[in-house]
Amino acid sequence: MDWPTRLSIISGIARGLFYLHQDSTLRIIHRDLKTSNILLDANLNPKISDFGLARTFLGEQVEANTNKVAGT
Repeated sequence: MDWPTRLSIISGIARGLFYLHQDSTLRIIHRDLKTSNILLDANLNPKISDFGLARTFLGEQVEANTNKVAGT
């Protein structure tokens, strides 16, 4: 895979995370982002998957405490 393609994939992942963190109706923190949770479609567009450990934030909430370590 050439570097421009890699950069395009990385940029797509960053845009997806920005959407989840800032622009979606529910602000979502994934908490388990890793290569195996990124799917590529036929055009090599990345799709973030596996939201099993995700956490939602409401309104203007910007932080939360947890008693458990999550993710891989």
